[in-house]
Amino acid sequence: MSTPIHNSTILKEYRKSLRDKLTPAEAFLWSYLKGSQLAGRKFRRQHSVGFYILDFYCPSERIAIELDGAHHYTEAGQENDMERTAFLNNLYIKVLRFENKDVFDHTETILEEIKKSSSPNLPPPTPPKLGGEPSK
Repeated sequence: MSTPIHNSTILKEYRKSLRDKLTPAEAFLWSYLKGSQLAGRKFRRQHSVGFYILDFYCPSERIAIELDGAHHYTEAGQENDMERTAFLNNLYIKVLRFENKDVFDHTETILEEIKKSSSPNLPPPTPPKLGGEPSK
């Protein structure tokens, strides 16, 4: 039996715990994304794709939004982000990354970038085989 690519039951409790304790930047951006407020697009919080848990995901546009704190600017963090982005891009999911502080300092610019973004309108790819450990 294969593991579903989106919102695997294996990660259900972990996703829920992350939703219950959003970072301040995630909570702030969520206030603009929830309820299809941004260009009518429905976003999900803490949505998993494979073993990666995305901060926000818009299924209709195949857009992942990742908010980056200090650990993303370490060598290991950047390597992990590159692997995550490559995995998601292989599934035709576009990844938008923003620094946590920019969510507060440049909110309108970020919202405009999200509005104008979309992934190529391509058929869903064949899901890759999953392995390894869950990652946030």
